Formats: sequence, C-alpha cells, structure tokens
Amino acid sequence: MYINHLSENLLLQVKMQEPSDKSLAQLEALPLASLQAALDSDARKKAFWINTYNAIYQILRRDCHVRKPAIYRQKFLKIAGKSFSLDDIEHGILRRNRIKWSLGYLGNPFAPGLLKKLAVSQVDWRIHFALNCGAKSCPPIAFYSPEKLDRQLDMAVLSFLESETEVFPEKKEIHVTRLFQWFMGDFGGRGGIQRILKEKLKLETAGMKLVFREYDWEEELEKFSLNGLSA
Repeated sequence: MYINHLSENLLLQVKMQEPSDKSLAQLEALPLASLQAALDSDARKKAFWINTYNAIYQILRRDCHVRKPAIYRQKFLKIAGKSFSLDDIEHGILRRNRIKWSLGYLGNPFAPGLLKKLAVSQVDWRIHFALNCGAKSCPPIAFYSPEKLDRQLDMAVLSFLESETEVFPEKKEIHVTRLFQWFMGDFGGRGGIQRILKEKLKLETAGMKLVFREYDWEEELEKFSLNGLSA
C-alpha cells in the first residue's frame, strides 16, 4: 500500500501547494518489479494512476506552464525508471490501451509492452468522472484509495451527473456531458448511457433523445472536490 500512499501524498502536496520534488523522486526511484507487485489489483491500479494523473496535470500546467497538446503527449512523468505521458496513463493504463480518438471502440494493437503489463484488466467507465484535465467542464479532483474506491467512484459519478444533466420533457431531450460522446464505447454505447442515467439518476430515458452538451474548455486549475470525497 506504500505505493498507493505515494500517489495520495503527491496529490495532497499539489493541493496544499507544497514542494513535490521528494515524492516525484520516490516515484522515479521505485523498482519496476515493486510497482507491478504493489499494483496487483484493478482497485490499486485505478487509485494510484488517477491520483497520479490529476497531480501531474496540475504540476505540468500550473508550475511548469506546459500547454496542450504537449501536456498530454510528451513523456514528462518518470515512474520506476520509465517515462510516461498523461495519454499513456489515461488511454493506455486506465482504458486498457484504447485508441484515443476511437470513441472507446478500438484497441491499440501497437501499444507498448510496458503499458500492456501495467493496464487494468477491465475498463471502468467511472474513471471518466475522476480524471481532471484543467477545464471548467472537467470533473473535480478527489483523493482515491483502493479500499474505498468503488464507493468513491460512485460518489464522483453521482455528483458529476447531477450537476451536468438536464431534462427537457417538452422537447423529449436529456442533455448530458460530452464525455459520454467522446468515450461512448467505454460506456456501452447509447444503450449503456441510458442505463447509467436510469440507474444513477432514476431518469426515464425511453423516447428521450440524448443531447451532448458543449464542453467548456476555459481553464480552471485546482478544482478540488468540495463534497468530502477523500481517501
């Protein structure tokens, strides 16, 4: 669990605006075998990589002033002596090597062996409501721990969907986050999205049209959760 605590501490330092050099050095110095042995379940993998992604995005953008698209593509992060990009974490490890622009329907047959070894065994669509890329429409940043992960992700999903979903009965429309469109395959297609809305928000979706809302890309850094969701 030490390795999971490292990611939590790194994110806490970012939130408190404290130096993170020591935590980053500890992550880089980890033996790869130790990283793989410690992250031996999907819960541990998801908690570690979500915390790390959210911390590194803030560090790169706020402290290093790295801009898009380099912030996603370049391998700025060093863990266990290996270099990773934010895209490696999101689309390689957490989305089990899905091609970024395929709406979640296509795997990447050319994924590096390292990302295949570190990837989760199953894609969990809830991660899309936990990763923050510094935009106003992004989900807020929370702290995730393996022991509480399912409850924490469920809370993050419910909170975000409640804030981003609008029903217009007269037009027979449900307006939803554009994350549903961008990663439609991860959510199980339109049918999967309807099931999520029915399960999480108790919405009747039969006969209703899904409308994907415009994404607000205005920058909003340090958008930490205020709902008490924590490790």
